Amino acid sequence: MKYLHTMVRVTSLEQSLAFYCDQLGLRELRRIDNPAGRYTLVFLAAPGDEAVCLELTWNWDPEQYGEARNFGHVAYEVEDIYALCARLMQQGVTINRPPRDGRMAFVRSPDRISIELLQKGAALAPAEPWRSMPNTGHW
Repeated sequence: MKYLHTMVRVTSLEQSLAFYCDQLGLRELRRIDNPAGRYTLVFLAAPGDEAVCLELTWNWDPEQYGEARNFGHVAYEVEDIYALCARLMQQGVTINRPPRDGRMAFVRSPDRISIELLQKGAALAPAEPWRSMPNTGHW
């Protein structure tokens, strides 16, 4: 058995690709348009880690998915959690759980999917503005 991918449904493929690719830094590996099924699948991966994919499923007919927290989250290991969080904030992404401990942060996609960011290796030393930044919303 081997892990293949995680699938999340998205309401706007354009907004989701802007978040996952342009802001978070994932790369599109492949795309499948299925006119008969009226959906598009887009497979994304972190650079250098193409074996593990995130599948975005966009159903062409609008649906409301709600905010099901039973999904949990998608997690990515990052080289510099402070630098990534700063870049995401500059691009308008809310840091729901700031990396106060230099180790872990949470953000949310346009469809409110929780994304956990984990510092690669040892935690970074606590630093401002993260150390005193409060949580925003939930994740």
